[in-house]
Amino acid sequence: MKWMLGLFLVMAVLVIIPALESAFAAGDEPGEYLDRRVIIWNLFFRMMTVAFTVGAVVSGTIIWLVWRFRESHPKAKPTPYEGTDW
Repeated sequence: MKWMLGLFLVMAVLVIIPALESAFAAGDEPGEYLDRRVIIWNLFFRMMTVAFTVGAVVSGTIIWLVWRFRESHPKAKPTPYEGTDW
């Protein structure tokens, strides 16, 4: 549970800090403007990179689990709790 709270805290920091940075990003000079399209695209690209990375890790873990614990695995034996003895 503690690691989950830390994970959500890190994700919140990844979202909140760039949002605050763009909210207070007005220039000192009157002629300097903030191009919101660039900032929105940057946030979208950053979050999509994180989403694809997390998705790749989860997919790889699922593939490894299915491959490791398949029934035709040579070392796969039923546990004592399954009730069959080989």
